[in-house]
Order: sequence, then C-alpha cells, then structure tokens
Amino acid sequence: MLIIPAIDLRAGKCVRLVEGKLDQETVYSDDPVAMAVHWQEQGARWLHVVDLDGAFAGAPKNLDVISEILAAVKMPVQIGGGIRSLETVERLLELGATRVILGTAAILKPQMVSEACDKYGEAILVGIDGRNGRVAIEGWGMTVNKSTLELAKEIQDRGVQRVVFTDIRRDGTLQGPNLEATGELARATGLKVVASGGVSTADDLRAVKKLEHLGVDSVIIGKSLYAGTVTLKEALAIAAGEEAEA
Repeated sequence: MLIIPAIDLRAGKCVRLVEGKLDQETVYSDDPVAMAVHWQEQGARWLHVVDLDGAFAGAPKNLDVISEILAAVKMPVQIGGGIRSLETVERLLELGATRVILGTAAILKPQMVSEACDKYGEAILVGIDGRNGRVAIEGWGMTVNKSTLELAKEIQDRGVQRVVFTDIRRDGTLQGPNLEATGELARATGLKVVASGGVSTADDLRAVKKLEHLGVDSVIIGKSLYAGTVTLKEALAIAAGEEAEA
C-alpha cells in the first residue's frame, strides 16, 4: 500500500480544512515547498497536492507554488483542484505532475474525462467526493443527485482506471476513514482506489491496508501527519507490512 502525504494549498500556504469548510481552516506552513521537501526527506514516495482556491474558483489559483513544488521534489506528484479543461491538464503535466485529478469535470464535463483518458491514459484520475453517499462538486459546495458508485461506474466506462475516494464527512476530522464505502467502491467496480479522508491513527492505516486485496492500493494522509497523531515513518512501516520500531 502506498502512503501519500497531502499538501492542501490556500493563498499560497499549506492548510487543512475540516469537511472542506473554509471557516474551519488551520494553517500548518507558510512554505508548502519546504513541506513537500520535508515529506520527501522523511521517505514519502508520492505526494498529493490540492489547489483549494482552484477547487472553489473552478480554475487553478496556486500554479506558481505548484510549479515550485514540482521543481523541488524528485518523487511523483498528483495534483487536483479546479482542473476543468484539457489545457489545464496539459499544463500541469508539462510542469512535471505525474497524475492529474479531475473532480467537478467528471460531472459537468464528462466528455472531457473521456478525451483526457484517451490522450493521457493512467495520468488521469478522478476524485470522487461523497457526502452521505452522494457526489459533491465545486469545492464540495454542491451535492448532486448521483451516488458515488454511479459516478464510479460511469467514469470507468470513460477509461478511468484509478480514483481518489473521499468521504467528506470524515475529511480533516481525524475520526477514521469510511472503510465500508471505500471497500465497496473498489469491490463493485474493480477500479484502483486511493483512500482519502479521516485517517487519524496507525490502526486506521492497518484497517485500510486490509482493503488492499480489493484494489485499495493507496491512502492519502494529511491532518494526522500535521497534527502528529501518526508519523510518516510509522505509516510507511505499516504500509510495507512492517511495524515501526518502538
């Protein structure tokens, strides 16, 4: 299982929100580039970067910082937030992103997802963000009348092979991931799933790892790393099937 530290960008800073709410923001670093390098030095093999301003605005707003992060680290980086055109996908890949995550576009511009998959293959992921089983879009500000499972099956038909699944009610809360919904999405579709939202403890990571046989092969961890409820060293050891040294 792959451990992917998260860097959420807002106004050029590294922040975490609770359930995506702007009024529940904690700033963890004024230097996201240094934070990215820190996670790399701690052993991270991938990095997850989200342009929160872009997610709310519908277009990237932190491209300068994203470009600096991509230039500063050697590990692969996946990027999401406000990516709603093929031009933006191409620009991010040209800057050095390994994967680009489409979210709102999967609902509002489904044909774009098909075209992106045709052109860029496995570099295209879709972020499926669920609130009470329904898909949320536009920075999680709007919930649409479509289940997360329905969307997963639709985008699979369009060529998507991997999704990032987030239970919004768990994101940034340190209350534990929604294991049932995450496992069911993988089981019902055969898609590779990156679990996201709610990871708080080493036990949470062990529980996610038990879903690996279903296709849940990665987990994004954010607030738990920044709040210190789990260390990256510990997370990497669990992911590798080893326990961290006492």
